Amino acid sequence: MTGSRVVALGHYQPAKVLTNDDLAAMVDTSDEWITSRVGIKTRHVGGPDEPVDELAAHAGAKALAAAGLQPSDIDLVLVATSTAIDRSPSMSARVAARLSMASPAVMDINVVCSGFTHALAVADHTIRAGAATRALVIGADKMGDIADWTDRTTCVLLGDGAGAAVVTADPSAPDTPGGPGIGPVLWGSVPEMGNAVRIEGTPPRFAQEGQSVYRWATTQLPPIARKVCEKAGITPEDLAAVVLHQANLRIIEPVARKIGAVNAVIARDVVDSGNTSAASIPMALSKLVERGEIASGAPVLLFGFGGNLSYAGQVIRCP
Repeated sequence: MTGSRVVALGHYQPAKVLTNDDLAAMVDTSDEWITSRVGIKTRHVGGPDEPVDELAAHAGAKALAAAGLQPSDIDLVLVATSTAIDRSPSMSARVAARLSMASPAVMDINVVCSGFTHALAVADHTIRAGAATRALVIGADKMGDIADWTDRTTCVLLGDGAGAAVVTADPSAPDTPGGPGIGPVLWGSVPEMGNAVRIEGTPPRFAQEGQSVYRWATTQLPPIARKVCEKAGITPEDLAAVVLHQANLRIIEPVARKIGAVNAVIARDVVDSGNTSAASIPMALSKLVERGEIASGAPVLLFGFGGNLSYAGQVIRCP
């Protein structure tokens, strides 16, 4: 069976940076309070003239350029997002139009914070089934659009951005030393806790039960992440990098430690970018690759979690 692999990455963030001191002038908070509780120092926020599909298209264009492909080479576009206000055209359709693609299949996937790893699995499965050969998979969110900027417990978390991956068929994947380019996905949810992270109302606003999410993430997710490694045929010690959803540094660091990835680079892009929901994993991975912190072909654990109390993870080979 044909496998698939990630061949290139790209990311994009709006130019405007909002610091903790900026937020302290807006709500009752401080740099010390934010840093000690969530580890975030800055976040990027887009203006009203920077819609989600524009962020996604910028990231996608960079990934295509890195892959040496033309937009017309892509036959599947998947955009993971939970901040698309319009129902139609979808963000994926708008990205395809912005990039002047030929006739790709286009789908949006809304699994909030684990949207990108879900979308990556869908792309992998679609290529394995022979229904596509080259996919552009994007995570993009404008969390600033759904933030309650009067709530100091949530507005300090959120940022805007997009990350993209080009995924192609890899006929040699079953025989590739070290395993396939994209390993088996392990995904699921905790339906009875789905209300712990919410984007509801008109206009929609982000809210969460922070302590419930923290306890769930730090206690329930590490053994699931270890099972992802097991499905990929490796041990946590084999990992070159761990890229978790960039929700909160106080979640990322203990979860990474409990996974047992003692030799891995741990993505900490949350410090500079905040929680960008579906964008956080591809954006953080793209930056690590851009800085040369992961060797090509090295195993990387991607693990998304959050909204719906859903999760999805896979081990990929670094492009």
